[in-house]
Amino acid sequence: MTRRSNDDLVMRGVTLSVGQGGEAIPILVDIDLEVPAGSTLGVVGESGSGKSMLAKSIMRLLPSSMSLSGSITIGGQEIMAKSPKELRAMWGSRLALVSQDPMRSLNPVVRIGRQVTEAMRPKMGLSKKEAFEKGVQLLREVGIPSPEQRMRAYPHELSGGMRQRVCIAMALACEPDMLIADEPTTALDVTVQRQILDLLEAEQQSRGMSLILVSHDLGVVAGRTQQLAVMYAGRLVEVGATRDVFRSLKHRYTDALLRAVPRLNAASNIDLPNIPSAPGLVTASRGCSFAPRCPAATDVCHDQQPPFASGEAASHRYACFNPVTGQASPGSSDGEPTEPFKVALRQGRQSNGR
Repeated sequence: MTRRSNDDLVMRGVTLSVGQGGEAIPILVDIDLEVPAGSTLGVVGESGSGKSMLAKSIMRLLPSSMSLSGSITIGGQEIMAKSPKELRAMWGSRLALVSQDPMRSLNPVVRIGRQVTEAMRPKMGLSKKEAFEKGVQLLREVGIPSPEQRMRAYPHELSGGMRQRVCIAMALACEPDMLIADEPTTALDVTVQRQILDLLEAEQQSRGMSLILVSHDLGVVAGRTQQLAVMYAGRLVEVGATRDVFRSLKHRYTDALLRAVPRLNAASNIDLPNIPSAPGLVTASRGCSFAPRCPAATDVCHDQQPPFASGEAASHRYACFNPVTGQASPGSSDGEPTEPFKVALRQGRQSNGR
């Protein structure tokens, strides 16, 4: 499929907050990101870092109690200026979302076929028969056996992996320019996780669409994305080309995430590295949000918000007063330092059965 050359997604100063007790509680703070057309961006961070809210902000799928500001454009179109009717016209054809819980994403009392095809008919001008045939084709494409039969099934009659494949088929139904996959392998066993990730990768490449892959697994993003954005407490803390970030990671939180990933070749009787428990995620602190958990934090980290600095590559930037220097990544099985990208990629393959 040929994509428009100007389908870049650009976010500038995106801030999301929710009103509570008469004050605005920040959820996302001053997000600046660019996703070139046809590329893949990985967004990583632990639970509560703001990854899912970033995905929903791009779609503008937010409750009325939340306030969103800044600029989000795709192909030069300002999403923030769109009316609800205009947003509905964009969903499916320009932007599509695969949520992390397929059972909650599917209507339990509506057959799969209707859910897969209901957006096709008004958006693509298909007849009922044409939409059904395209739905069957989509289910076959995402690896669901006996697709004609599954079109007549209800969600509870499918396994978790098959339900996630249905959600992917629904997201692809109107041929979107950008697909956002919000932790699409949650609650799936490792074999199915790999199949889903392989499927998303194959669809992204064959369709030429952009893909935002939200995950907490550095191994997943190391092997399947071109760009990487690390989030903590609603802020971006490190951004760049995936290989550049892993080759020369700078932020202490990125380093801590990589160290905390268990390795299959590690001895079974050693304690795993961990990140100290958080006193609270998004806070009104004027300093670095990660400072209370960072072993390298100094007074300036607690008093000032670190500005973005440039790494060795032009596109690599990080917000840290005391960045990682030298080779501080986990070692190999023989104790020698190993390139962080290779460590994360190997660990991701191990965890996904590759």
